[in-house]
Amino acid sequence: MNRPAEAAPGDPRAARTRARLRQALLDECAERPLPEVTIATLVRRAGVGRATFYVHYADLEALAVDACADVVREAVDALHAWRGVPDPAAPPPALREFLTGLAPHAGLYRALLRPGGGGPLGLVLHEDLRARSFHERSLAGAPEPELIASAVAATFAGVLADWLHGLVEGDPDRIAHQVWRLLVTLHRTPLA
Repeated sequence: MNRPAEAAPGDPRAARTRARLRQALLDECAERPLPEVTIATLVRRAGVGRATFYVHYADLEALAVDACADVVREAVDALHAWRGVPDPAAPPPALREFLTGLAPHAGLYRALLRPGGGGPLGLVLHEDLRARSFHERSLAGAPEPELIASAVAATFAGVLADWLHGLVEGDPDRIAHQVWRLLVTLHRTPLA
């Protein structure tokens, strides 16, 4: 997986440098598609040297995935922003907010999240969502936590990617309702 290289734990200089590189990438991708962005342009925009870039990231894709890590955390949190018994007709407001908030960097997300939920961002999303779903099902004593966690992660990553690529139509509110209904159904499906 293309997670960022780790400098000394808690090193504020390394954290600032990575933040500058992430912001430079987001700014560049607001102006042009990811395939047109170069490392030379990014380091110039971030005010760091090319060698410094490679201290923190193996390549442009690794930086892009790191720059999008917040969107993965937001997705996982949005899907788990409920308590009690989930109502299939009422997705958590955080899920609608998450989907609405994707618009400014949708091109970057499409470059990293391929149709069907693959790609480097899809892998991170699947891994993080599966781990969170597995943990919560295990805590609740729900049956088959491994199977349902995998199904939830694959379903959400796939629908999200296909929606971003225009293969599933709907505004954020409609997609939130549809994907929420799917996920609640997966959680409630008897497996015996």
